Amino acid sequence: MTFDQVIADRGVVWFPADTVYGLACDPSNEDAVARLYWLKGRTPDKPAAIMFFDRERALAALPELSARTRVLLERLLPGAVTVLLPSDRFPLAGGNGTLGLRVPDIPALGELPVLQSSANHAGGPDARRLEDVPEAIRTGADLVIDGGELPGTPSTVVDLRDYDAGGELRIVRAGAVPEPVVRSLAHD
Repeated sequence: MTFDQVIADRGVVWFPADTVYGLACDPSNEDAVARLYWLKGRTPDKPAAIMFFDRERALAALPELSARTRVLLERLLPGAVTVLLPSDRFPLAGGNGTLGLRVPDIPALGELPVLQSSANHAGGPDARRLEDVPEAIRTGADLVIDGGELPGTPSTVVDLRDYDAGGELRIVRAGAVPEPVVRSLAHD
């Protein structure tokens, strides 16, 4: 089965991103989302991000974004960043008005958007190799894609919820893209 077929069939995929290994499922299917969270040992009150494998599809899915935010996203994505945006588009992602959006810089694995989280137990170390992923997660996934050794540094999380109001952004989690690079892209 292909990536999209597994996602459409309510499955969970274990896959390589441009940072660390991740888990993915259909963001609109409650059973798939609950299963992904169960595999991770993560509580449902913790939000997850929505990942697209194409920036244009991501932007098309969020028509409410302002022109200013779109310009910044075109500079940041694809890349090793997760941006936090004001949106209720994917309620099962658990953001209560905030959407985590990720577009990795990798060849497209599929066309469908996915709810994604890192392929580790909640609070555990990030997986950069197949053997770093806990056995229960590997065997619990419906499709495993081995991408070899990855960089191992998670995405930088950038809060853009107040960006339109005054050009402010906040780094929530330092990661693969250094803060000065993110800030330089916001002010070009």
